[in-house]
Amino acid sequence: MKIDRIESFLIGGAYVVRLTTDTGVSGIGQTACWGYPEAVSSIVDVFKRYLIGQDPLRIEHHWQHLYRMSPFRGTALAGAVSAIDIALWDIKGKHFQAPVWELLGGRCRDKIRLHLLGGAGTPDAMVIAARETVEEGFTALKFDPVHHIDTGIDRMVKTAVDLVAAAREGGGPDLDIIIEVHRKLTPMTALTLAEALAPFNLYFFEDPIQIDSIQTQSEVARRSNVPMGNGERLTTIWEFRELLEAGGPQYVRPDLGLAGGITHCKKIAAIAESYHCAVVTHNFLGPLLTAASVHLDATIPNFITQEYSKGDENEANTVYKCAHRREGGYIPLPEVPGLGVELVDELIEQRPFKPMNPGQTPLREDGSVAYAV
Repeated sequence: MKIDRIESFLIGGAYVVRLTTDTGVSGIGQTACWGYPEAVSSIVDVFKRYLIGQDPLRIEHHWQHLYRMSPFRGTALAGAVSAIDIALWDIKGKHFQAPVWELLGGRCRDKIRLHLLGGAGTPDAMVIAARETVEEGFTALKFDPVHHIDTGIDRMVKTAVDLVAAAREGGGPDLDIIIEVHRKLTPMTALTLAEALAPFNLYFFEDPIQIDSIQTQSEVARRSNVPMGNGERLTTIWEFRELLEAGGPQYVRPDLGLAGGITHCKKIAAIAESYHCAVVTHNFLGPLLTAASVHLDATIPNFITQEYSKGDENEANTVYKCAHRREGGYIPLPEVPGLGVELVDELIEQRPFKPMNPGQTPLREDGSVAYAV
């Protein structure tokens, strides 16, 4: 069996690759480098020169070959390797007529716990949103309570506290609350906000600062009494190892579409396990990456919860035919061979490419670039 054809698709805001073998078996993968999907597509075009004619079952070998093909690194390269890796695992599962989770060592659990991406903009609405989250069967909720980049520190903290207090009121003591601030804070304001939110017993506080410095991310985690989560923009085992060696965080957030696919994220999970660190897989980009994540989640002992967006269930995502189905706050493991996701070719044209990156950077009131630490 050899790789015979490689197709690239820009579907909605996503880059998706499909590999087809000379035996007719195909596999699909997706990148999470959503800011630059066209760059990922260009890199895969270079990968084709090597991949066409190769045995698709040599996944680790192909990972190493593609990653080290040139002396360059970064999220676009990692995102391209990730998409190819996921597609190769899909082929392997279909070839051996087994779900991918079976090939990864078998399941550690029968269903995958989800945390819902949700929340609301006002305390009253947040009470309702958290209550509805619990009523629907979810046991964890994630939201961003920092809505403005130019307010004073006192207003920012008090607004966030009010929203988190409302979520705790609406969700009750059994709802785990995850706070995500999308790297908008400085180290000092991050620690101030974390301290203010500590009384609400957060599950963890995610990505408070920019990812530019591994050391500083770890330092913030060390100095905070609130558990921290980092890693959705990191790409390699070396970055995650340095993050954990430096003293933090308590939760790592690898994205299978960015951190080397299934092959590499399994290694990241093992490194995290050696530090007694839990894995909370990142994904908001649709059902294909959700499916890939579910297969990995099933097989790692230190998995805690999977990020989940109800956008997966939108009609626009019927371009993906999925074997997995959410049941309340969980996804039962799919039993079909491979990933359990297929592209519906006749619907691809109905999802024209619409870049998620607007090509604009937020500015402060004084005209300077925001989100900069």
